[in-house]
Amino acid sequence: MSQAITSVLQEHRIFQPSEHFRRHIGPIHVPSMDAYRQTHARSIADPESFWGEVASEYHWISPWSKVVEWNLPDAKWFVGAKTNACANCIDRQIDSGHGDEVAIIWEGEPCAPDPEVRRLTYRDLLRETCRTANALKSLGVRRGDVVTIYMGMVPELAIAMLACARIGAAHSVIFGGFAPPAIVDRVHDAKSRIIITCDGAWRRGQIVPLKQNVDDACAKLPDVEHVLVVRRTQSAVTMKPGRDLWWHDLIDSQSDTCPCEAMDAEDLLFLLYTSGSTGKPKGIRHTTGGYMVFTAYTAKMTFNLNPDRGQVYFCTADIGWITGHSYIVYGILPNRVPTVMYEGAPNSPREDRLWSMVARHKATHFYTAPTAIRAFMKWGDQHPKQHDLSSLIVLGTVGEPINPEAWIWYHEMIGSSRCPIVDTMWQTETGGHIITPLPGCVPTVPGSCTLPFFGIDAAIVNETGEELEPNKGGLLVIRRPWPGMLRGIHGDSQRYFDTYWSRVPGMYVAGDGARRDERGYFWIMGRIDDVINVSGHRLGTMEVESALVSHDAVVEAAVVGMPHEIKGTGIAAFVTLAPDFKGATGDALRRQLGEHVTREIGAIARPDMIRFTGALPKTRSGKIMRRLLRDIAAGKESTQDTTTLEDFSLLAKLREGDE
Repeated sequence: MSQAITSVLQEHRIFQPSEHFRRHIGPIHVPSMDAYRQTHARSIADPESFWGEVASEYHWISPWSKVVEWNLPDAKWFVGAKTNACANCIDRQIDSGHGDEVAIIWEGEPCAPDPEVRRLTYRDLLRETCRTANALKSLGVRRGDVVTIYMGMVPELAIAMLACARIGAAHSVIFGGFAPPAIVDRVHDAKSRIIITCDGAWRRGQIVPLKQNVDDACAKLPDVEHVLVVRRTQSAVTMKPGRDLWWHDLIDSQSDTCPCEAMDAEDLLFLLYTSGSTGKPKGIRHTTGGYMVFTAYTAKMTFNLNPDRGQVYFCTADIGWITGHSYIVYGILPNRVPTVMYEGAPNSPREDRLWSMVARHKATHFYTAPTAIRAFMKWGDQHPKQHDLSSLIVLGTVGEPINPEAWIWYHEMIGSSRCPIVDTMWQTETGGHIITPLPGCVPTVPGSCTLPFFGIDAAIVNETGEELEPNKGGLLVIRRPWPGMLRGIHGDSQRYFDTYWSRVPGMYVAGDGARRDERGYFWIMGRIDDVINVSGHRLGTMEVESALVSHDAVVEAAVVGMPHEIKGTGIAAFVTLAPDFKGATGDALRRQLGEHVTREIGAIARPDMIRFTGALPKTRSGKIMRRLLRDIAAGKESTQDTTTLEDFSLLAKLREGDE
């Protein structure tokens, strides 16, 4: 393993659960470390009994015959049981007498002095979900179909997801920042015939042309039969007769009654595409029963949710990523705590926007990414200081490891040194939290995600699966199944096995290098594959390289991660130019290539640094030595093994800059 992964971050500050938290949170679900240890030990020793008890809190149409069936690498949870994820999010709350309570608080991007705010009760949500479900049925959507959703952060996005779950259709949500080629790949792989989108989305006062992007993608997607369009920005769009329909024209005329399909616990709930090192996005499959139970339970325990204590939960993620799926929609609604969605950017119209939202909606929980926290720090302390953040009782981080100084700023400036921080480690593939402190219970250390969640048998091992001693860097693995785990890669079972189960036989390999310290706390040290974690979002290097090489000026490209003050990890591209462009190096070409990547993949994939070079460092067999490029991009002397390097003179040239 690389030196970057085995290095040890020295951090000795320990923060005990605060008395303020104990007074204001209500019942603490896990009140002590002894309680955590006992519960975790039981969850590992007897998962059948443990998860059976947890699952019994939710609504089932018919019971399971067995809690878990494990045939490595395939797991089945709640075997034979029938349920519906939408019913557990909405109907269950109405049936228990809480239909008039607020389910979703939505705030649009402020395009006027006051932002547009919508509050949907569970009864409102049921009505709109049923109408949407019936509309999808009228378009021929049936149980087992996959509906693609490419939308801005509007309530209709959550409604569309829930409507799909209600009628047994899986959804595939594509982040609204992706460009048409990325839409084509994902729709084609999912075999979607229906796309739901918006005319556009507001971001920093500008309109993101969602419908136009769908139109461009559909030019290469002949099997798409219908595009359903939400009118959000009132922008002019082209509506293709026979294919395109306005949401309001179709949905408003539908019945507001739609029964839930009885779904097998292992029926597909959704696909979510995540980048892979081979360049082709992976369609991660999550099924109904296990994911439903795991997300609701992890949300309840990690955030100590108590619905009768006036809590308001605010996650800043976009639903186009797994965090939004699990911890805005499917994990929060079953816990009957209002969940906040917002449209636009955190610094538009002003850099205090999120703090004004916390104060305005009296949010008690705030869950965001370290990259956002670093941006908040850069924008200045004056912004949170001008708002009343006293309603906050729990803070959370997600998407990547948080550096200790950002953790301290978050703790002191946002949490006033009284709110516990839950530094959550998990992935699209895990469905929910796998390593996280539990508030009011686990002492926290800045930079560490601390201890495994219940049912998670996590370890640090070497390549042979041998567990390593404290502070030895190794592979983060999980040694037994858990309910929220992915059920495969869509259409590619061999890739599923090769990616997650082949490196260490019998163990799920998360793809992260990590260590475990003397107290048993986990520290995530970095990715072990060629996937870059940019602002908490995973991008395959091959995907970005392919976009660069598709430009006429580029003949070869290598992309690596580099340290970035705000994003945590930025994108560094080393580019070899075609002969006709040899003299064209400079900022103009860099901008042109950056814009090209943005068009091909999306703005999130735009390189932060592009360096032109006559050649790339390769082994004698022709493999690009990206580990050397990572050191160069980081501006440090390499201690890597270079015995297989073909041309040693390249390293000095690359350190000097463009050729």
